[in-house]
Amino acid sequence: MKKTSIILCILLFLALSIYPVYSYNSPLAEGKKLPDIELTIPKKQEHQQYLGLTGEGTFKIPQIKAKVVIIQIFSMYCPHCQREAPTINEFYRKIETSKNLKGKVKIIGIGAGNSDFEIDFFRKKYEVLFPLFPDGDFSIHKKTGEVRTPYFIGLRIMDNGKATIFYSQLGGPKNAQQFLNKLIQRSGL
Repeated sequence: MKKTSIILCILLFLALSIYPVYSYNSPLAEGKKLPDIELTIPKKQEHQQYLGLTGEGTFKIPQIKAKVVIIQIFSMYCPHCQREAPTINEFYRKIETSKNLKGKVKIIGIGAGNSDFEIDFFRKKYEVLFPLFPDGDFSIHKKTGEVRTPYFIGLRIMDNGKATIFYSQLGGPKNAQQFLNKLIQRSGL
């Protein structure tokens, strides 16, 4: 009994001493600048055209040809991301069919901890048409505050090539049109 108590105390001590290493950072705050995030230029020609990019290599998010960029931090394994995928697809379609928004508002997804294989699986299973990018090593996830998923970041792309955050929120929309209206209003577009 005494030996068991000592072992339990040691395990508890170890668990408590490790905890701070795994605590979450603060998510990106509205009104702040976007940290430097580099992504690989998509191989698919339609995704390059959608983003206004060409060639190979990497790009930074403010290089996307748009006035507003919506980033969805998701995970293939997140049940909320899976459930909300049809609403996010509808959100994308509403932007692309709007004469006033097409070309001005773009959406991308970043798969926290997901490989190319995993994001391709998610894209196919949930019929996602907008570009998805892997973040297998969690490096982007760390820069965004190690947020839970799904997490949405709205960026206003400035003429000087910088991006200002106007929306930073955990959880996806219940209604695509209401979400779109909210983001357009908050972006000042």
